Amino acid sequence: MRLILTALLLAAALPASAQIYKYTDANGKTVFTNQPPSNVDAKPVELPPTNTVGPQAPAAAPATSGTENQASGAYQILALSNLPDDESMRQNNGTFVVNVVVQPALAPDHQLQLLLDGQPYGAPTSSTSIGLQEIDRGEHTLAVQVLQGSREIQASSPVSFTLQRISTNSPQRPRVQPRTGG
Repeated sequence: MRLILTALLLAAALPASAQIYKYTDANGKTVFTNQPPSNVDAKPVELPPTNTVGPQAPAAAPATSGTENQASGAYQILALSNLPDDESMRQNNGTFVVNVVVQPALAPDHQLQLLLDGQPYGAPTSSTSIGLQEIDRGEHTLAVQVLQGSREIQASSPVSFTLQRISTNSPQRPRVQPRTGG
């Protein structure tokens, strides 16, 4: 099998080393060919040596693996998105979703923990889309931590926002009329 493969490779390399000839045809056009015609004065073309690049050695692996880099707090980006630009959002039911931007990608043994007003909110997750439900109106802060088990690896900067909801005492709030027997 090796002998056949070697013969095929050598046969493929032969045309690459073939001589090139140049001549002018009857119409005055320059023609290049690898087989000179017998009735024309074809001149051999001397080509410069081809540029070649040898195989490159693989890049040396870093001293620590990616997980160890991330364990030491090497997430280059850890931030929350999907929060309003003007720091105020209206969600009458207090339910909304925030996205976590994390680069490089979250390591398999790491999880995200959302912090609402400095306290953990919900269970740690590997999802970068985290839903919040029935949050009270008013000013709040959100941040996210990267956890490995119960140990905090890294935390984002807190983001402040104001949640606007219709008050339960608001005259604009739709009222449910009690049913009367009938």
